[in-house]
This record gives sequence, C-alpha cells and structure tokens, in this order.
Amino acid sequence: MPVDFLTTEQELNYGRYVAEPNDVQLARYFHLDERDLAFINQRRGRHNRLGIALQLTTARFLGTFLTDLTRVLPGVQQFVAVQLNIRRPEVLTRYAERVTTLREHTALIKEYYGYHEFGDFPWSFRLKRLLYTRAWLSNERPGLMFDFATAWLLQNKVLLPGATTLVRLVSEIRERANQRLWKKLAALPDSWQTARVTELLDIPEGQRTSPLEQLKKGPVTVSGPAFTEALERY
Repeated sequence: MPVDFLTTEQELNYGRYVAEPNDVQLARYFHLDERDLAFINQRRGRHNRLGIALQLTTARFLGTFLTDLTRVLPGVQQFVAVQLNIRRPEVLTRYAERVTTLREHTALIKEYYGYHEFGDFPWSFRLKRLLYTRAWLSNERPGLMFDFATAWLLQNKVLLPGATTLVRLVSEIRERANQRLWKKLAALPDSWQTARVTELLDIPEGQRTSPLEQLKKGPVTVSGPAFTEALERY
C-alpha cells in the first residue's frame, strides 16, 4: 500500500508547534508542579532552568525534544517563564551554548521522568502488536492508525520516531494483516469450487475472452432483449 497517506495537517502537526495551546492544554502539559520545580531548579542560570523546563513540557505536549527552542511559541515560553519567576524569556537565547547541554538535559529528563526511545524494548513491539490487532479486526484507514499510534506513544512516554518511520510501520502492518486475510480466504474453497473458479479464468478454445470477462460485460444497448441476454450470461 502507499506510504504517503498522511494529510498535510498531519504532516505539519507531527512533533511541531503549530498554534498556541489553549488554556486546557497549558494547564495539562505546561503546568509545573513541585516535583517539576525541584528538578528544574537544580540547574544553574535562568537560561538553563527555562531551557530544561521547555524541553520537559515540550516532550509532554509533542512527544519529542527540540534542538532549537526558539521554535517554542511565545505564549508557551511566557507561561513557563512566569512559573519560574523569569521575567524575560529572551534569556533562552543563551540556552545550549555548550554543545553538550542539550544532550545532558534530555538524558536527565528521560531518566527522571521515565521517557523511552522508540526503539527500546518492549515499546515498539507493543505498539506493533496493538496496530496489528486493529488492522486485523477492522478496515481502519491508515491515517487513523497513525493518529492512534501517535497518541499511544505520547501516553506511554515514548519519544516519537521520525514521521516516515511511523508511516512505514503502519503500512507494513496493514500489509501483513491483508496478506493473512487473503491466505485465509484462499484456503476456504474446496477442490470443486477451486476448479469452478479456474474455469472462469480459462479462455475456451475458439474464444477470445474468458467466461469471467464475458460476465463483466453489460448489455450493449439498453433494451429488453439485451438485458435478458445479459441476465442469461449470469
């Protein structure tokens, strides 16, 4: 099946800030509780505290870390900065001046909050099993399966893989489910039924088309005799 089933909206929304979060989203994903503040305040410098706080809240909201925190929308920056008593979010420009800072902070967040990489066992295995079950039980559109997979990864604190990786995974699982279905259907006919189907595909001697092709043809002219002739073919 094609692997380009994502809509433009899905492509734009995946792992990115597109619009300012609403009040409910701010309260759910960007509020810092006492545990968060205790973790964040261990960092030196306002820029580092704001930076690691935005990495943490971004992981909660988008399911990924950002290499460039200037892509965090102004409303989010301000909402988080206020909770840290930082008046000017502009200090964020100093964040990650050291090459290792970003790597260190993401590692600390993963360890402290229990985030996982997509390739870590058993997370990708569990997702594959869930997607296969859905593909087998229903003819769900691939775009919906992609959204389900994204939501499941967020819920289970599994960092999002690249969009192409997830698209390919959904496509492969749907293909596996379809192959299994066709094998089961192909095993249903007995030998007599199989022979009858084969006869429909064989072109009789002296004919140019198979019986199946003849059955596909409708009446050439819409008339009573032509319609009757078509019925007789069936």
